[in-house]
Amino acid sequence: MNFSLTDSQLAIQHRARDFAQTRVAPIAREMDERGSMPLDLVREMGALGLLGGPLPKEYGGEAWDAVSLALCYEELGRVDSSVRGFMTVHTSLVSQCILAWGTDEQKKSILPKLARGEWIGCYCLTEPNAGSDAASMETTAVQDGDSFVLNGEKIWITNGGVADIAIVFASADRSLKHKGICAFLVETNTPGFNREKMPGHELGHRASDHASIQFENMRVPQSALLGKAGEGFKVAMSALDHGRLGVSAGALGVAQACLDASVAFARARRQFGQRIGDFEMIQAVIANMAADVDAARMLVYRAAWLKDTGARVTRETSIAKLFATEAAVRAASEAVLLHGGRGYSNEYPVERYYRDIKGLQIYEGTSHIQRIVIARDVIGKEN
Repeated sequence: MNFSLTDSQLAIQHRARDFAQTRVAPIAREMDERGSMPLDLVREMGALGLLGGPLPKEYGGEAWDAVSLALCYEELGRVDSSVRGFMTVHTSLVSQCILAWGTDEQKKSILPKLARGEWIGCYCLTEPNAGSDAASMETTAVQDGDSFVLNGEKIWITNGGVADIAIVFASADRSLKHKGICAFLVETNTPGFNREKMPGHELGHRASDHASIQFENMRVPQSALLGKAGEGFKVAMSALDHGRLGVSAGALGVAQACLDASVAFARARRQFGQRIGDFEMIQAVIANMAADVDAARMLVYRAAWLKDTGARVTRETSIAKLFATEAAVRAASEAVLLHGGRGYSNEYPVERYYRDIKGLQIYEGTSHIQRIVIARDVIGKEN
């Protein structure tokens, strides 16, 4: 296998790294404390071609391959998980989903706006009583003439409070379980689309926008269907394959950031007359972290590369997400411990990495769900 990146992939990696280091890193702590991300960053990401990267040129993108997109997510995750999370939802869950399932009219009218950052997208799947068990969703879509009337609630919708367009999943026939689910493209100024900030204070990803959304007799035209009626579950699962790759690449970025911070601290901090990095116990921590980062990188890049070949990558993407997020959890925990009292304060970014990484274990299917997905694929169905 050739593990070298192409000139195009390297250029995208450098573009994302420059934006992350020069624009996001200086304000990451401030965003975390304030609990919001300036929308100016969204416009800049659009102008730089980051938001529309994987879209075809006709829709304002650059036709990035999956490896290039993973590289971008890795660089953003290395600096701030809230910014990376925003882009994964906007670009992978929404834009790429519309590209795969939308009509020509839907793609032409919506995708260029998303690519420019003129519109922000959100993905409305999770409910109070339906998370990974999407077939149990309670939001309903009742057909009324040439329209559908939606009622229900979605929670923990990233970008939900600032989005202009939403992919909304609702059941047209709950007795059909997953076969009754439909996907709709809904502008958030539609009457009956009501949203508010999630209650409480998040452990991590504090600069992200997390909303609770209620649909109260919200009427949408039949032309708002994304895919055909009853295909909503397929739409949702295909989008999650995109999103899980984004989360795994973001987790890789967090793990790399923890390694970078730990190495720098181990070189600079002196105790008992020498660098703490000269103590074997600290060296063991650094070595294990470096091995985890390398392994996670190979799994993430493999999933992206296989995706570019056109292969079905649900299993490989779940493996990448499971390993990368768990490795990053270990790295963040060790990084805080290695920094001692300094790691317990937001004076150093490892404190934020420690809080943020728990969200990546949960988003787009928890680590438990990834194990189920992997095991079912490995064991196979009973004849």
